[in-house]
Amino acid sequence: MDTEALDAVRDAFYLMLLVSAPILVVGLVVGLVISILQAVTQIQEQTLVFVPKILAMVAATVALISWITVKMMEFSTEMFTWSPVSGG
Repeated sequence: MDTEALDAVRDAFYLMLLVSAPILVVGLVVGLVISILQAVTQIQEQTLVFVPKILAMVAATVALISWITVKMMEFSTEMFTWSPVSGG
């Protein structure tokens, strides 16, 4: 593979991490807070953490969807402008 293709793959992985990290961090923080509350109150229900974590991650996705869309459009535009140069 040539360096341009490797750069494109690297940029794609970086974008994937950049877009998914805030949502995953929200899920991590909510899960950690609920786990601490479960430990303090001695409630050991495994399903208690699932619903709030999912709702928080959906809320984070909705809140960040415009930013995610802008980042994805920028990457797509960059890839489409790169394609004729690479001969593909």
